[in-house]
Amino acid sequence: MVWSVADERFQQNLEAARAYFADHWTLCAPRTASALDLRVGQWLSNLRRPGALAEHPEWEAALTAIDPAWNPEWPVDWQRHYAAVRELLREEAEFSDILPGVTCHGMDVGKWLQKQRQDTVWQGLKDGQRERLEQLGVVPLPPVQEAPPKARTGGAGAFERGLEALRQYKQREGHVTVPRTHVENVVVEGQEHAVKLGVFLSNTRSRRAKLTKDKLEHLSGLGLAWAAEGAPA
Repeated sequence: MVWSVADERFQQNLEAARAYFADHWTLCAPRTASALDLRVGQWLSNLRRPGALAEHPEWEAALTAIDPAWNPEWPVDWQRHYAAVRELLREEAEFSDILPGVTCHGMDVGKWLQKQRQDTVWQGLKDGQRERLEQLGVVPLPPVQEAPPKARTGGAGAFERGLEALRQYKQREGHVTVPRTHVENVVVEGQEHAVKLGVFLSNTRSRRAKLTKDKLEHLSGLGLAWAAEGAPA
């Protein structure tokens, strides 16, 4: 028996919201978003309107149980980018990997993250926003700087470790088709590293246009066709 048509409709949309959250780690969906053939983005946007849930505290509790930040004090677009960065850092554990050009769900999260670190932007954030970024290890750039500090020149960097891991993987497996979740343990300069090789390749490919000719040639030499296509003339 259906006690309330409104409750039934809410439960259907709630299931769609759960599905969206499972894929995007947030309920701050754009209005055009859909899940389970339902327009979950517009539905969530409607519920964020002042007073929309005044007569249904149990509905608000159900949404909060899925995502405590489903209705933030700041723009939902900010929260959506933050959630993507949070999960990428949790997955990759390499802050330096998330550079401009790295995308997630169609968002350039690397560019967004760099912008948040700019002093004028950082000072304009709400306390809750800064706290969330600080919990991820994100700190503002010094006021005199306009870009993140250059990578250290001594020793092997993230790219060199990834390249060596790919070389080792190819020698063992005979190909360079690497699952995204694969981790390759490799020794570089006498130190062992657990390189998330699938993630490294995905991120490197997404910003191949910004790679130097030398780096592209190294990747191409290991059999990555997209590196050859992206090499400068």
